[in-house]
Amino acid sequence: MLVLLPAGVVLMIGLNAGLQLLGTDAPLKVDRFPQVHGMALVLSFVGTVIALERSVALNKALGYVSPALLGIAGLLLISPLELWIGKTVLLAGTIAMTLVYLPLWRRQYENVVLIQILGAISAIAAAALWLRIPSIPALLPFLITFVVLTIAGGRLELARIGIRSPHAEPLLLANSLALLGATCATLLWPAVGYALYGVLLLSLVAWLTGYDAARKTIRGVGLPRYIGACLLAGYGWLAVAGVVLALQEGPLTGASYDVAIHAVFLGFTISMIMAHAPVILPAVLRKPLPYTPGFWLPAALLHLSLIIRLGMGDGAGNHGAWVTGGVLNVICILLFAVMAIWQSTHAKKVTA
Repeated sequence: MLVLLPAGVVLMIGLNAGLQLLGTDAPLKVDRFPQVHGMALVLSFVGTVIALERSVALNKALGYVSPALLGIAGLLLISPLELWIGKTVLLAGTIAMTLVYLPLWRRQYENVVLIQILGAISAIAAAALWLRIPSIPALLPFLITFVVLTIAGGRLELARIGIRSPHAEPLLLANSLALLGATCATLLWPAVGYALYGVLLLSLVAWLTGYDAARKTIRGVGLPRYIGACLLAGYGWLAVAGVVLALQEGPLTGASYDVAIHAVFLGFTISMIMAHAPVILPAVLRKPLPYTPGFWLPAALLHLSLIIRLGMGDGAGNHGAWVTGGVLNVICILLFAVMAIWQSTHAKKVTA
């Protein structure tokens, strides 16, 4: 639990920075927060959550070095210390996270772990390049690949029981390898790289939508239906990002950047976290997190807020809608966090 505390602080500061970038009132106004907003949230916050889950699977004390480093890196990034210090620790954390996968790979030799290793390699590249390249838009494909391949590997592990086609796993592995290659191409040959990257991202969405059990579980009730709805909605936002990226000839700017980054890291990533929280967090934190129908509220608000922000705001050029949607983005994340903490700390009362 203590390992997650730095990540929690980073999340709060990241949401604060989001309000600053929207031009609205924020509890804290520090110029540095918006500067590190994206990298801190993706590699420190999301990275800590992913690394902690993998460390629990490894069940070795050294495995917890990775989430600890990633969390500490986030705190250093938002501190008054020179930025290179936080960046260096962040790089060390991504390397440590990748090293956690190696014994897991030797234990299984399965595509699930290999795909997630590819995602971790992309995280290392993002952190390493950030030491030399200050432009976050140029690093965006590396951040996307890290999150997407990590989640895709996890979904393969859960879906393989129901997969009948012998070609499904090799197809996902080939797509993942190609996506990592296209990620590098966006930096070396952007005119071709971005189009290829967007197409491969859409191909991966097609795989997830076609083979994931979410299409069946959404027809169920209770927790399975909730998970299925969150997953499918997340895949929809990932497809939006894929289309936007496929139409680019270089690093994204303006509305295109806002749509792509928030479609992936809010619409897709946060939706995945909301979906998996009742299942994964109890195993990670050793505390129950009972499902409640109330989880539908922040999940629905997440997607409504993105429609307002990205559709009416970025798409239609309505600044008021853009700000309103952005504020609602923050509210829905805070609401889910509060509900999850309440459910976890009052588990006996809820289930009694």
